[in-house]
Amino acid sequence: MKSVMKSATYVLAGTAGVAMLVSVALAQDQAGKDLSKDQTGQVTQVNRLNNTIAVRPIQDGTVGANAMASEQFKVKDGVSLEDLHAGNRITYSVSDSGGTKTITKFKVQ
Repeated sequence: MKSVMKSATYVLAGTAGVAMLVSVALAQDQAGKDLSKDQTGQVTQVNRLNNTIAVRPIQDGTVGANAMASEQFKVKDGVSLEDLHAGNRITYSVSDSGGTKTITKFKVQ
């Protein structure tokens, strides 16, 4: 009985270790994104009152990439949202200032 408990303890400890490694790797992937590079996405929401938009990133060549969740962005002052609508596919640039991601420019495709 002791050997079964000991084995179960090792399995649980190993599983917890793998889960921690995966979460750290995902966090590093998010932190390591190059925000200076233009990105492509589909607009899922436009809020002209708050000057924000939600964009679902589109990654070419990756199976299941279009299933990613939308991300909310502030839009830089002076950038017009007049001709932007939900469903538009855009190329956009993002800056990160103090943890707030802001779209500095975009172009509707």
